[in-house]
Amino acid sequence: MQMAAVSANRYAGVKHICIEAGRGTGKSTILGWFVKEAVKQMPRATGVLVGATFVQIKSRTFPSTKEGLEMFGFYEDVDYVVGRNGKALGFEMPFQAPNSWSNVVHFSNGFILVLVSLDDPNSGRGLNSYIVIGDEAALLEHDRLFNNVLTTNRAKKIAFDKASLLNATIFTSSVALTKTGEWFTAREKLAKQKPTEHLFIKANALVNQENLKPGWIQEMYEQRVSDLLFNAEIMNIRPGKVADGFYAKLLSDKHYYKYQYNTTALQDFSQSFTPSCTYDNDLVSGVALELSLDFGGRINCGIVAQESKVANTITILKDFFVKNPLKLSDLIKKIIDYYEPHRATCNKIYLYHDRSGFKSEANSKTTLAQDVEDMLRIAGWQVFNRTPNTNNPSHILKFRLINEILEENNRSLPFVRLNEDNCPNLIVSMENAAVKQKEDAFEKDKSSERSTTIPQEHATHLSDCFDYLLWWKYAYLLDNAYHDSFIITTV
Repeated sequence: MQMAAVSANRYAGVKHICIEAGRGTGKSTILGWFVKEAVKQMPRATGVLVGATFVQIKSRTFPSTKEGLEMFGFYEDVDYVVGRNGKALGFEMPFQAPNSWSNVVHFSNGFILVLVSLDDPNSGRGLNSYIVIGDEAALLEHDRLFNNVLTTNRAKKIAFDKASLLNATIFTSSVALTKTGEWFTAREKLAKQKPTEHLFIKANALVNQENLKPGWIQEMYEQRVSDLLFNAEIMNIRPGKVADGFYAKLLSDKHYYKYQYNTTALQDFSQSFTPSCTYDNDLVSGVALELSLDFGGRINCGIVAQESKVANTITILKDFFVKNPLKLSDLIKKIIDYYEPHRATCNKIYLYHDRSGFKSEANSKTTLAQDVEDMLRIAGWQVFNRTPNTNNPSHILKFRLINEILEENNRSLPFVRLNEDNCPNLIVSMENAAVKQKEDAFEKDKSSERSTTIPQEHATHLSDCFDYLLWWKYAYLLDNAYHDSFIITTV
């Protein structure tokens, strides 16, 4: 895979290379090679390393790129510096020095790599770049990628006329699991249409066995969470999609939103990073959180939502999950830690779940819901359980309410918006939730929760959290008949 990418550029002059590959294939190595080569080919030039968010770049993309650079003998604070100007160390200066160096990697020969995040609407604008490189490309929104990054890749110098990477684009990614990455998958078709300009490589870990420890692939298979995850992450097999599922009216361009991070706080790469709600711009200060949970043995999961600044809108802010052997208490601790900064502005949490929350575990005098409430209260939160101790609603009733909400034709019902960056597992869960016929009715197909071939964070558990939240919060708006019974039951 690595040699195919290098040879296509070096000997065939292919400028636009996409690599769809799983773990263990050497994506970090090839990205490091292309960055190294761009530095050598184009001294004092400007390159772009693009990511979906600064959180992604800080936590995953840039650390793996640095690892790749080190493989080729490029060391931080020796051959390059991060988040600062290297002039004091004797580094050459670039043709166009940036106004701020906080998101810049400065190499000793004057080449700079600007770390551009698509969650900042102005990030990348105004640059004149000579190459664009991106990891986890399936997470990149194509419209903003095009407008903010690809259109800047136009700079030229006579001295670089023979540089094979002049104005190149190099993207790597694992398989796309949501609709955001469809543009990346579509590049395969473009490569077939224009093979002298575009190359699309698909690879799995088998191509790199000689550089992996003996038996690693078999070991990963034996320790796999599921066949689907093993196939996608290591064997690079694209999972199928549900065409018309339980969330029939769910539309990515309508119900999802992106790029709600505090980029000012995140773009300084000289500072350490600990994930928390401090960086979430869609979190409304002073407004209560809505927590919806799904309890289980194999996985415990939840989503956090909030009534938005926009009238009659609820935003799904983030999904959380822990899997066995971690327990429900571990999940709640993750949520408490993440939202601790918000507690100073509003310490109220409204709790939703299904009827299993009112059941006691073996050898316990308290219910699951009581355990959650106790943990939250000890952490300083006021908890209001909004779940009535009654039967769960039927699938047909939930389907009717949720899809009527998603359709947005009933003005008495709210708008729902999902944070695509912070709810990736919820979105996969909903997009892949099928329906099945049962006698003369239909219901959500829950077989994924029993499957050993589907990651449980991608099964229907998280989608159930979405259902509980919307049902218990808004079912009374569905019709007057249910409203009356709901009020009686709740009382």
